[in-house]
Amino acid sequence: MKWDDSIKGFEEYLRLEKGLSQNSINAYINDINKLMDFLKTTFKGITPQKVKLNHLKSFIEWLNEKNVSPRTQARTISGIKSYFKYLLIEDKINSDPTTLLESPKIGRKLPDILSTEEIDALIAAIDLEKAEGQRNKAILEILYSCGLRVSELVNLKVSNLFFNQGYIKVEGKSDKERLVPISERAIIEIRKYMAGYRKTLKISPDAQDILFLNRRGQMLSRVMIFTIIKNLSEKISLNKKISPHTFRHSFATHLIDGGADLRAVQEMLGHESILTTEIYTHLDREYLKDTINQFHPRS
Repeated sequence: MKWDDSIKGFEEYLRLEKGLSQNSINAYINDINKLMDFLKTTFKGITPQKVKLNHLKSFIEWLNEKNVSPRTQARTISGIKSYFKYLLIEDKINSDPTTLLESPKIGRKLPDILSTEEIDALIAAIDLEKAEGQRNKAILEILYSCGLRVSELVNLKVSNLFFNQGYIKVEGKSDKERLVPISERAIIEIRKYMAGYRKTLKISPDAQDILFLNRRGQMLSRVMIFTIIKNLSEKISLNKKISPHTFRHSFATHLIDGGADLRAVQEMLGHESILTTEIYTHLDREYLKDTINQFHPRS
């Protein structure tokens, strides 16, 4: 069995059987290609059937030498395990060499969040005199109002807006749909965008139902959303490294800090496991500091 054939089959498996998004598939395939290149260079003539645990450990050691972070290593190992599990399911190999392959220990990283004041400052920095200004304002409002992933935002459809009921329908990971409440403020900004800038565009036939469009009437790219946020962050001299996902983190954290039920937040975020949502239950740092200052005898 050749590497290229097995990787192509693995890609189809991830798409058709696992239902992963193209971005997730690309990440998996990129990791397996790195493994393949390393093994071909280090162990001449090795095929997927001949890979043993010691070969994989050599690859992990090589990643360490390249100063690859433990978090990235853990993600890479997860992809490798999925690949060999696929080969085992397809009877391409007789045993799984990843069974005893351990992932590096990584701590749970608390996500960066924005305060409501910082979010308001970012939105206020948008130049509404520019044609796309109202669109960008609507984008930031819905990111914070609904906690969307950037992929969910760019794929949001006009037909999935149910403003009279106060909900939008979101198509999440693995094509799973969920209903998410939307704030009145976000509804107002989206309606302004749709009645103004969006109506002036010559919309491409394949983007007629896409909500947020570029000046060519086509769906916005993920990179464009990152760029919009990066430019606004620089404009207000925000001393934080932020991305569209920062709005999602802020959405969840502010809900839980306000007393929202964890399972309700899990539903709105589209998390499969509540363990993923629990990361947002971290206490506000200022609250912790105030508590120590008030009650600790050395304060």
